[in-house]
Amino acid sequence: MAAKKSIGIGLMGLGVIGSGVVKVLTDKPDTLAREAGGSLVLKKVLEVDLAKHGSLGIERGIFTTQFEEFIGHPEVDIVVELIGGEEPAFAYMREALTRGKHVVTANKEVMSKHWGELLSVARDHHLALRCEASVGGGIPLITPFQDDLIANDLSAIYAIVNGTTNYILTRMAKEGLDFSVALKKAQELGYAETNPANDIEGVDAAYKLAILATIAFGTEVKPENVYHEGISRLEARDFRYARELGYAIKLLAIAKLVEDSIEARVHPVFIPEDSLLAKIDGVYNAIRVEGDLVGKVIFYGEGAGPRATSSAVVSDIIKIAQDINSGMISVPKLPFASGRTVKPMADIETRYYMRMSVADQPGVLAQISKILGDHAISISSVIQKETDPSTQIAEIVIMTHPAREQAVQQALKETERLAIVKEISNFVRVEAQE
Repeated sequence: MAAKKSIGIGLMGLGVIGSGVVKVLTDKPDTLAREAGGSLVLKKVLEVDLAKHGSLGIERGIFTTQFEEFIGHPEVDIVVELIGGEEPAFAYMREALTRGKHVVTANKEVMSKHWGELLSVARDHHLALRCEASVGGGIPLITPFQDDLIANDLSAIYAIVNGTTNYILTRMAKEGLDFSVALKKAQELGYAETNPANDIEGVDAAYKLAILATIAFGTEVKPENVYHEGISRLEARDFRYARELGYAIKLLAIAKLVEDSIEARVHPVFIPEDSLLAKIDGVYNAIRVEGDLVGKVIFYGEGAGPRATSSAVVSDIIKIAQDINSGMISVPKLPFASGRTVKPMADIETRYYMRMSVADQPGVLAQISKILGDHAISISSVIQKETDPSTQIAEIVIMTHPAREQAVQQALKETERLAIVKEISNFVRVEAQE
């Protein structure tokens, strides 16, 4: 089969990432053509804001606001979806595959919710579907999980995959800031959106973990199967106490294979301060994967931003262009054959940090210990941190041995009803990192 002199690109969405992709295509045409085996030519752009063409030097004539005009262009070989959100992005990607177009996307929400359906459509039409940029921005993850680690039985993923929350937690840890102050600083610097809910509540990380867990464990893990909890309950004193106890606090996306079920959860954790993930600061991402052959592997780098993400998007475009020119399309695999189920959050077991305000009087610890003991929760240590003589209120920190989540939640409810307990101020799960 003769190589095509040019590969037509159709781009949906000209926001920060879309503009970054256009800049790469414009700035490096010779390098990209050499790698792809033919020129990569932008043929059509679907964008609601037609004024954007001027700032990027794109011909006005290739812009359209109409999807039908966009998808019907006969010279578009690869559709690049960078609209974001679930709809209309999902419908557009599905239609593109149905119409015989290869698809590249950075859309974590669509891929986490509709991975299986889109892969089935791509296979049925013998087309490529690539989504390297959907997790980790410019950090190579999807391809290594699918190809380079294929000989391994993967057993665990521990991931910092949201730069916004990692930046906020870093500022809280290093500068003693409260959450609201650190969030405001992140927004001022452009690291956090005006409405940061998806980031700070763990939703974004849950999408990404669903994708990684699906590939790693051969079971389609949907976002609704992933427990997620955000960072807004954390206070500066939690970081101070964590440091005294030898821990750092991170928002981790955790997926584990436990016997024949999968744990999939996103929440703040105490991790030993000498572990590698504890040292990942600012907006950087890091993903630790455990396999039976490779042991522990760390992927690290910038998890977002136009340059890093456009690197992954354009790399996917090049790989599909190479396949087109070789006549051998890498049809996506359907890895869902394990029959594993996702374990309910109530059934997971880990250690816990609890911080509470109690009456400064004899017998307090005995009452709390009895409730914990009744639920088979063993105390590792108790420290009285602060006492207010004027109110006779003390703050205590309890660290537990491994316990079942459901038991801990029930014990906390019962403890909070004790007259001597003024407030359960916080509790954070603890993860050992060997």
